[in-house]
Amino acid sequence: MKKNIIVAIIGLLSADVALAGGGNADADLAKGFAAPPKEARPWVYWLVLNGNLTKEGITADFEAMARVGIGGVIQLEVDQGVPKGKVDFAGPLWMELFSHACREAKRLGLEINMNNDAGWCGSGGPWITPELSMQKVVWRETVVEGGKEWQVSLPEPEAVRGYYHDIALLAMPQPAGNERIQNFGNKALFEPGHLPPNPAEYRTIPEASVIPRGKIINLAGKKKWDVPPGKWLVIRFGCTTTGKDNHPSPESGRGLECDKFSKEAIALHYRNLIGKLVERNKPLSGVGKALVSTHIDSWEVGSQNWTPRMPEEFKARRRYDLIPFLPAYAGYVIDSEEVTERFLWDLRQTVSDLIVGNYAAELRRLANKDGLRLSIEAYSWDNNVPVDETTYAGQADEPMAEFWAWPCGGFPRVYTANSCPGTTSAAHTYGRRIVNAEAFTSSDAEKWQSHPGSIKVLGDWAFCEGINRFVFHRYAAQPWTHVAPGMAMGPWGLHYERTQTWWEQSKAWHEYITRCQYLLQQGLFVADACYLQPEGSPRRFTEPPSAMSATDIRSGYNFDGCSPDVVMTRMKVENGRIVLPDGMSYRVLVLPETETMTLGLLRRIKELSDKGAVIIGGAKSPWKSPSLSEMGAGDAEVKKLAGELWPKIVTGKTAATLLSERGIPLDFKATAMLRYIHRAIGDTDVYFVANPEQSVVNALASFRVAGRMPELWLPETGRIEPVRVFTESNGCTHIPLRLEAAGSAFVVFTSGKVMDSARIVSVRCGGQELVKGSAADQPSIDPVMLETFRDGTYDVETADGKVRQEKVAGLPQQVALDGAWEVSFAPGRGAPAKVVMDKLVSWSEHSDAGVKYFSGSAVYRKGFGYSSMPPAELAGKARVYLDLGKVSVMAEVKLNGKYLGILWKAPYRVDVTDAIKSGENVLETKVVNLWVNRLIGDELLPEDSERNGDGTLKNWPQWLEEGKPNPAGRFTFTSWRLWKKGDPLQESGLLGPVTLNTSVRICPRVSTE
Repeated sequence: MKKNIIVAIIGLLSADVALAGGGNADADLAKGFAAPPKEARPWVYWLVLNGNLTKEGITADFEAMARVGIGGVIQLEVDQGVPKGKVDFAGPLWMELFSHACREAKRLGLEINMNNDAGWCGSGGPWITPELSMQKVVWRETVVEGGKEWQVSLPEPEAVRGYYHDIALLAMPQPAGNERIQNFGNKALFEPGHLPPNPAEYRTIPEASVIPRGKIINLAGKKKWDVPPGKWLVIRFGCTTTGKDNHPSPESGRGLECDKFSKEAIALHYRNLIGKLVERNKPLSGVGKALVSTHIDSWEVGSQNWTPRMPEEFKARRRYDLIPFLPAYAGYVIDSEEVTERFLWDLRQTVSDLIVGNYAAELRRLANKDGLRLSIEAYSWDNNVPVDETTYAGQADEPMAEFWAWPCGGFPRVYTANSCPGTTSAAHTYGRRIVNAEAFTSSDAEKWQSHPGSIKVLGDWAFCEGINRFVFHRYAAQPWTHVAPGMAMGPWGLHYERTQTWWEQSKAWHEYITRCQYLLQQGLFVADACYLQPEGSPRRFTEPPSAMSATDIRSGYNFDGCSPDVVMTRMKVENGRIVLPDGMSYRVLVLPETETMTLGLLRRIKELSDKGAVIIGGAKSPWKSPSLSEMGAGDAEVKKLAGELWPKIVTGKTAATLLSERGIPLDFKATAMLRYIHRAIGDTDVYFVANPEQSVVNALASFRVAGRMPELWLPETGRIEPVRVFTESNGCTHIPLRLEAAGSAFVVFTSGKVMDSARIVSVRCGGQELVKGSAADQPSIDPVMLETFRDGTYDVETADGKVRQEKVAGLPQQVALDGAWEVSFAPGRGAPAKVVMDKLVSWSEHSDAGVKYFSGSAVYRKGFGYSSMPPAELAGKARVYLDLGKVSVMAEVKLNGKYLGILWKAPYRVDVTDAIKSGENVLETKVVNLWVNRLIGDELLPEDSERNGDGTLKNWPQWLEEGKPNPAGRFTFTSWRLWKKGDPLQESGLLGPVTLNTSVRICPRVSTE
């Protein structure tokens, strides 16, 4: 019976709400939330497929994006399994079409972020010569007998693409045995991978297996050499290109990847594409215009470990000569395993420094000079980036992460989601306001099955990780205007194009995202702990288990990670807090558990400690440096400093344990597992709270804010509801919340204060307590909306101890809209124009094949008499709701000709109070399903194109290129078929039950002071 008493109706009330007591800042924030600026809109990856681009397609794509609330595009061009088109990348026609895209973007209020090359990785093109490409060390070796003269001659090592350049010719006593540095391919960055921090102790290698550094002879310039007695190993070291190109680009844009250690190489690369685009489109380029940014996508170019200036660059940073350690590239042990491993640590750190400074930072400088921003996906799906990813991401104006919605090759559902904590941490610690994410990327398992309601939970997870701009992956550029679903991007990405069945209805989903992103882009992230990642490269920040409450749910002491660079260059201490220049601050810095630490970093940490920073260290202090530069005296200083520091800092505790012991409550906690993120916007505290479950959750949520007015800001509608039921204790506000399945809301604490006479602590009816401010389980009521669907006398107790009664009588009972429905199907998709359904069933179960295989939109129409209007005494207080029950997958509602909006997820419920009338009514509901059924049905029809066995095209059919109708009578055309005849059909349409329900609020509006 309880479920009939009170039903949660979050976000669907139509009565106006006065903002509660906030100042101008609160009012401005609320205004922006209700109607967010274009800058807060989500973006899309706009993927041009292998030269298939038309002027008409660009216009149609951009107009469709603008209609549904897309704010901008990252433009890439790839070759992903479609026949070649007529437009060569960066050729004259392509340049003209790009200018057309800029003009259309400006007209429509869109922004363009142009990838800095063709393909989706790195920075390369036909203009990059081998000399300016990514390079690697190669070698050839031989053994010569001592005691005689040797004609200095050794064949060239490997020369990829015919390019080779000598580095050095070294001779050394031949080591006995085959002792090598373990995993030297990774450690010398031929095949990069994340490595643990360097240990303090190493194996003792037999002396005969070690090459003494002092006995290495440089044979440079010698034609003859009198070989000393014994056997001598001679190694010719050189460099060649890695041969990596900017895949998967169309042939016209393909070339070598530029040298990531060279400012000259990235400058030449920039001039040959982005520089030309800026020059050609100057009136449309720069801040506030059309072309606003350039982009580096995820690192998928392997590694490099050499550049022509490598010896000079290495010596400038590490203060010793690289050349005698060249044999370590080949895995040979120089002096000792420790010496060699420490050299390799220095090598990897130098590589990271060069990528950060000479590639990312230099590209940003070049872009900024032209008025453009730079975004970077500073990670790889396989941990294959030879860099400290957090520092690399920090060089971008807009760091960018990635998360997947559909699995790929056995990887988890949120494949690459581990890029999110590091990327958001980089944004927070380097002062970047926007954190992009390549969002909802998918494999070919997606197959047009996604829709906004199916991915919302994952999107809310990303918001709680700190992502505040989605860039949907992907929108395949559609060169045609007469076929659908049309172009697909091989096996990758959501099908997120204007040709989607639900594209026009996605506007409501995008409005939800835009409101969320607007608030999440304001102010500063609130975190208690900053976790210092270990020194060394390659490296990615990974949060410790103690920072999480459950899988994919952060604990109530939120956190960032940071790189050593942030500690060294950006941290200071103010009033006991660790503060960054852009305003971020933390209560505690947590050090990694490691035996080694560089002297400079340790000195800086001690300086922070001496100035009052709270620092947690490992149980054991570091006692050596990982760098060869500091071996010996530096190690002794590390041990001395650590010995002084460790007794002064906290050890053996987690951040959560320490903060709790010091009386600092969790920033957020709830009696159910909810996700959250907290941002401080001036004096306003904003929490986003999300239910990860596909069922209603009732929870008592606690927020580390007190003395201020809580409000519920609902991103689906832009409505703001004062929170009437809450308590305060120990500096926290406790609010009973009810979130629908996959539901979410912002809890905002403004500068206004509610009077005790208006704050409710209890609601009872018939002896049953329906609401209690300190209760967690509220199955009968939404404690914010306080609506009843049942007659009764309600005792409302306020915080000042007073009890008043609210009498509700004459509320109508639920009305079911049973019986027949008239259903009109959109033309051109194979269904009859109109059918009558005696009862609501899935289209896939209908006897008519045209309905059974239909994909698209259909309008359900029903006339009904309504005599259940609320009594006169409830006029202005009662609300009537239409509940559509189950819908597959989205619906638009009109009642008596009044448009009532788009319902894109469960519950499919809308307020119809202002549209319904006593007597005859007409309900029209447009429902859209997915493409799946029509794609399956078309497989029963004749062939219309030549296909490969995997469903891809051998060539573009002539009828398509001529703009003619499909000669086989198929209703769909796509560049890659993913469904087959006989595959199971999907539930579609309006399934109900459809009901009308009437409620009344039992409490008046809030008065504030």
